[in-house]
Amino acid sequence: MTNGWPPNRAPAPAQVAVTNKGIQAIVWGMLAAIVAAIALAFFLTRSKSAPLPVLGQMADFTLQDQDNHAVSLSDLHGKVWVADVIFTRCAGQCPLMSSHLKAIAGRISASAPIRFITFTTDPAFDTPPVMKKYAQRYEADTSRWIFLTGGKPALRAVIVDGLKLTSMDKAAVEQENPADLFVHSAKFVLIDGAGQIRGYYDGETEASIAQVSDVAEQLARNP
Repeated sequence: MTNGWPPNRAPAPAQVAVTNKGIQAIVWGMLAAIVAAIALAFFLTRSKSAPLPVLGQMADFTLQDQDNHAVSLSDLHGKVWVADVIFTRCAGQCPLMSSHLKAIAGRISASAPIRFITFTTDPAFDTPPVMKKYAQRYEADTSRWIFLTGGKPALRAVIVDGLKLTSMDKAAVEQENPADLFVHSAKFVLIDGAGQIRGYYDGETEASIAQVSDVAEQLARNP
């Protein structure tokens, strides 16, 4: 027996259970806070995408759209735009690229400051009425998706010198069919509101649909 009070004895089982539950609650709470902090850090890291590089600068141009209206680089100032190169008689990659560009446009709100520009490599055949008919084939909203033609030197300056894409006539001996007339790049080019080239994407793959629409919207939000 001791003289101290209260007696020196082990806590009752109920007290031990309460104490253990309290410790477990504290531990689980700390773990939950750590997991939440890690998730938040991961989200913030992912959301801060690296800025797109500047790969070139477009020079001014003036071409004709599907309604025979003049369109210049200045008309696209402040707009993000996605460009591609086709010719309407093409039976290979061009219809595929145009289908993909239609799908990209369909993913982006009509109110977004984003435009879609299709240039032809075949201006002798692809006159404004022909380009308009091609636009109708893809149910294009021509307030957003513009089809450009013009003089061959002017188009070459835009496509080759400006966009840095391939565009050349195919020699007759190399043509595999009557529509096999040109060699041209199958790329989508992303240009910002200042006329700067910000990216190149494969126009023939379905993966480009989500990729291009996402980066175009990102660039429109954060020039």
